[in-house]
Amino acid sequence: MDEAKKRIDKLVNQLNELSYEYYVLDSPSVDDAIYDGLINELKKLESNFPDLVRLDSPTMRVGGQAIKGFSKVTHKLRMLSLSDVFDENEVKVWAKRMVKLSNVSNLEFFVDIKMDGLACSLIYEDGQFIQAVTRGDGTVGEDVTSNVKTIVSVPLRLRSVKGLESYLSGRTEIRGEIVLYKSEFEKLNEQRHKDGLSTYANPRNLAAGTIRQLDPKLVAGRPLVFRAYDLLVEPSTRIKTNEQAYLTIKSLGLIVNRPSFKNGYVAKDIEKVMNAVKMWAEKRNLEEFNTDGLVIKLNDRDLYKKLGVVGKAPRAAIAYKYPAEQSTTKLRDIFISIGRTGAATPVAILSPVVLAGSTVQMATLHNAGEIRRKDIRIGDTVVVRKAGDIIPEVVEPIAKLRDGSEKTFTMPENCPECNTRLIKPKIDEAIWRCPNNLCPARVQNQILHFASKTALDIDGIGEKNIKSLIEANLISDAADLYTLKFDDIIKLERFAEISASKLIDSVSTKKHPSLSKFIYGLGIRHVGIQTANDLVSHFHSLNKLAQASEDELLKVEGIGEIVAESVVSWFSNPENISLLDKFKNVGFEAIEVKLKNQSLTNQYFVISGTLTKFDREEAADVIRSMGGVFQSSVGKDTTFLVIGDNPGKSKIEKAKKLKIKIIDEQELAKLLKY
Repeated sequence: MDEAKKRIDKLVNQLNELSYEYYVLDSPSVDDAIYDGLINELKKLESNFPDLVRLDSPTMRVGGQAIKGFSKVTHKLRMLSLSDVFDENEVKVWAKRMVKLSNVSNLEFFVDIKMDGLACSLIYEDGQFIQAVTRGDGTVGEDVTSNVKTIVSVPLRLRSVKGLESYLSGRTEIRGEIVLYKSEFEKLNEQRHKDGLSTYANPRNLAAGTIRQLDPKLVAGRPLVFRAYDLLVEPSTRIKTNEQAYLTIKSLGLIVNRPSFKNGYVAKDIEKVMNAVKMWAEKRNLEEFNTDGLVIKLNDRDLYKKLGVVGKAPRAAIAYKYPAEQSTTKLRDIFISIGRTGAATPVAILSPVVLAGSTVQMATLHNAGEIRRKDIRIGDTVVVRKAGDIIPEVVEPIAKLRDGSEKTFTMPENCPECNTRLIKPKIDEAIWRCPNNLCPARVQNQILHFASKTALDIDGIGEKNIKSLIEANLISDAADLYTLKFDDIIKLERFAEISASKLIDSVSTKKHPSLSKFIYGLGIRHVGIQTANDLVSHFHSLNKLAQASEDELLKVEGIGEIVAESVVSWFSNPENISLLDKFKNVGFEAIEVKLKNQSLTNQYFVISGTLTKFDREEAADVIRSMGGVFQSSVGKDTTFLVIGDNPGKSKIEKAKKLKIKIIDEQELAKLLKY
């Protein structure tokens, strides 16, 4: 109770100070996401200790029948997605393009808040609600009428308003997003926690998952809200502007977002648009629903339609995206993770926090120098950031919330796995390393890397299975995989007849892999997939590579001193020489794969999402066999970003920002001549 009181006092004082900076001084010292993280912690504490709630706490401010499945419905007009932009310059470039294409110098822009929910279309016939269809792939969605009918903010009949009688005759389509307010989401999770159930990840996923439930009674029990953003009627010329569409929707009885400007939704020039962008950067987290940006459109609907569509996005609209999500949480402890190359990386153990749509419980601290520079301590309240699929990181501590119980982190002298003294091979290197090649953590991660999909791609080998095989003394390195016997594996607790046979069969089919995959699988420091391919293209055999000097390696395009030194060092190590001999003795032989042709030379590819014609590694192999380069992340030199099903948002955003060509799987197949 005493500790809770101290923490509540600290939080209340700090939050009130932040509120003063924000509202009175108009000079906030922290991002709104940090404020939200702290106030959420305070709310939970006050919920658990209601007698400790202070009068000056910021929380005291007043402010049918189940269906068998979903039928498919083709949208009368495609539900398009929007192109993303990330800074003021990109917005201005887009605006100039609109002026050029439209030949109109005084364009009006319509600005709205971008909602993070489930896109859905409501169909009304003669004013009566008859159907609800999800966005789906934009062309075909699912009929979720029974479920949407339970949402109280969806009128079953449009309001009769003087001057709008025409919308009660014929077909009227209203598009919007189904959202779950953040407050309701927290209530649901609190109740589930009390009931001993797992909590939900984020409001959007819960809203989408709820709408796809087969029992409308379950849907009715969750407080979903429909917020509209577009109105479609025939003839379309009845609605002259996007602003008129919004005002009409509201008059017909549906919820729309409040104006982005004091006097409405319309900005008379691009400077006013950017004013809205800057304003909502601070205010957006105060909305009832989650949002990650603004939608900016031309206000003139006729002009909007004339400018047409590029791919799946209209020319006359963009989505402005704000920076990566961040929040606050407690840093409970720090442990050292030993990687396959011996790198000793400090990792933070956090109180669970939801970032970028997923629950985060661990985050990288990079190295001991970074911890010291930022003065991060165990027990600190810290700012954590996560951008898309990037590993979460601890940004900084909030020193003002310290109570004296925090502990300074000291890098251990010895490896936590094998007790070998940690070293820094070079004085100026930031990372401490375990030099013991036989360190259990290094061995396990090396074998895991060798068997991974991007290397040898051996089915049935995962982290737990490798650990089990090592503990049973059946393997001590990757070459030992080729000596495994069914009778030995079947005795282990983790294996049954099918899984043991599958592992043996999978290993036996990978005795003659491509030389580049084998070199990559060896886990030589600084040698990635593309570097392995470059080395094979130059030396053509493992023996020639193993005997190459640093000078010879530097002649390979793309190989620098660090990589050359690492390669020579690896092939000079007696333990590694013994490992290669061991591979030979078990009948293992890697083969150089000759290039089919050079048609993709100097072409760099990144794949995001799931492909249907071939898997990612198969596509990568074909790209390399044709002289191309396969990359894991988007960069300035990327030529194509290939989009499959459920692609990563961050990769698409970066590709658009760098003006990299985005293609689909069908276009990739043509390039690969499939």
